Amino acid sequence: MPNVPGGAAAGDLARQRQAVLARIDGAARAAGRDPRDVRLVAVTKHVSSETVHGLYDAGQRDFGENRVDELVRKVESFAAARPSGERPRWHFIGHLQRNKLRRAAPWIDVLHSVDSLRLLEALADCAQATGRSPELFFQVKLTAEARKGGFLPAELGPALERARALSLPVRGLMGMAPLADESLAGARDAFERLSRLSTELPAAAFAARPELSMGMSRDLELAIAAGADLVRVGSDLFRPLPPAPSTEPTPE
Repeated sequence: MPNVPGGAAAGDLARQRQAVLARIDGAARAAGRDPRDVRLVAVTKHVSSETVHGLYDAGQRDFGENRVDELVRKVESFAAARPSGERPRWHFIGHLQRNKLRRAAPWIDVLHSVDSLRLLEALADCAQATGRSPELFFQVKLTAEARKGGFLPAELGPALERARALSLPVRGLMGMAPLADESLAGARDAFERLSRLSTELPAAAFAARPELSMGMSRDLELAIAAGADLVRVGSDLFRPLPPAPSTEPTPE
């Protein structure tokens, strides 16, 4: 199997993944939830294909990309290195331009960032042409930050009705906490609002129970407490951990 060059690097990846999973486990138990109900999506933007292979070998199966070119490059890397057809479950988490949709669509299993009716219509056209549609999350604009897109809460009902008319499978809602929020109070508020929104919308608008994609490295505990089903973690999976405690006797 392909791996990250060097056993130490591969071991670090496995340790870092286990550290994140331990945080997810602790947060879920503290919220009275089953940790198995929370899925880790490893965000691999700016990370090499070799590192993705190493994390896959450590047991990770869900990976998130936010650029089409990077997604395709990593998909091709798996196809070349694993002729058996082994591959991760690919999540697209960035803004998806309509002119790149046809190129990306064959490889995206879950799209977290449906942010406009125009993209929704393009997805329907693509699904009709290819016979395949990713599972969809509607991105919700929870803050006033200009850089963040998505549907306003009041727009969700009509957008979900349109998705249903187009026979597109909407799995749930995605939201992001405000970036300039050192206290994380804004993150808690954003996640709780997204959770309430999911219960206020008609259940028939979703393919099954509406799921929530929210929470990243710095705020995943708050997201899980508010009901996150998927957390998107990047930096904490790849940030070097402190060395393990030495088992060598201390010199006197």
